Amino acid sequence: MMDLSDYAMVEGHPKYKQAIKREHAIYTRAYDIRTPFVRDYTRLIFSQGYRRLKNKTQVFFAVDDDHVCTRLEHVNLVSSIANTIARELKLNTELTQAIATGHDIGHAPFGHGGERILKDISQHYHLEPFWHERNSLHFVDDIEVLEDDYHHFYNLDLTYAVRDGIIAHCGEMQQALITPRDEVIDLQKDFTRPGMFEPYTYEGCVVKMSDKIAYLARDIEDALRLHIIDHNEVNALRDELNALGGYQFNAINNGSVVNYFIQDVIHHSSSAGIGLSEEAYRKMHIIMNFNYKHIYLIKRVDIHNNYVKLMMNSLFEFLYDYYQSPTFLEDLKDDRDQYHTLITHYLAHLEKHAQFPHIPRNPNYENKVLYDFEHDPQAITKSILDYLAGMTDTFLIKSFNELLSF
Repeated sequence: MMDLSDYAMVEGHPKYKQAIKREHAIYTRAYDIRTPFVRDYTRLIFSQGYRRLKNKTQVFFAVDDDHVCTRLEHVNLVSSIANTIARELKLNTELTQAIATGHDIGHAPFGHGGERILKDISQHYHLEPFWHERNSLHFVDDIEVLEDDYHHFYNLDLTYAVRDGIIAHCGEMQQALITPRDEVIDLQKDFTRPGMFEPYTYEGCVVKMSDKIAYLARDIEDALRLHIIDHNEVNALRDELNALGGYQFNAINNGSVVNYFIQDVIHHSSSAGIGLSEEAYRKMHIIMNFNYKHIYLIKRVDIHNNYVKLMMNSLFEFLYDYYQSPTFLEDLKDDRDQYHTLITHYLAHLEKHAQFPHIPRNPNYENKVLYDFEHDPQAITKSILDYLAGMTDTFLIKSFNELLSF
């Protein structure tokens, strides 16, 4: 087992000053015992975006079953796996936990299907493509706010290392070795597609690897529970994995699969990076292919994606049409009793993040202005996209149902 303590992102590491750097200094309290990365962790779990993950889809959508994995459970699984690996490799578990906790905070409602729909809308309106790793950084940098001791709201202002680990976490890439990069980049400007850069820290690499491990068997368990696949198919997968030789699976379930990959990563990581053995890499590839064929790309998923597309596009167009009126804000306020869920919360979103001509901003909001309705012709589009991206599955369905009510 490799001791990577020399590479842990702690005080004395040559990258540490950059790793703990924040865009703006955050307030301090007397006798605060938290490290910079623990402060990031608590700022994340206090955020509204983190709370909403409990009602966002991981793979299966708005299922009336308390035992089907949600986005919040996935985040907790990634955190558990990553902390185990980081602890055994003697890396910084505080940084690891903060990255894992925030890595999906900007994920779209309805999982990757919702993500593709928001990408289509953003490109139709000539904005940068939507992708959840970038949007998670956008949420922690720009959207999420916390209240201070004087009822003023500020952005989270997380450290560079945590922000970097969030945007660099892309778990859909198949890699046997993840090696941290050395260069400092502008995370908002230089990162233009998923997986473009590796994380800046070994801890970020651990989270990226753990994201892959976390969903492999958990998605299989849910698919079994919902009768999308059966035990014969899973047993056939087990036999295919065992035919490769090496470790022999008695069962394919979350515990056995997670344990296998954790042990493999711990014993095959080194100063070169966070890695898998050739055997484990091939087995991960087989499980991923099984999941795509039998779970992610089945016809039932396409049918539901069409339903989600109808809801998202309808909500977007409904709010966008208000902007065609010169009395845009007044019209929204007039209609909020009829569309209470959708419009009331959209107006609150604008109050927090928008600037309108000749309307003073609430002085308690000292966070960034994201939608400048005087100078930015895309302000309305950006504001609606961010509002939709922040919705839970249940809130989006409730909002859509308001449009059907008379």
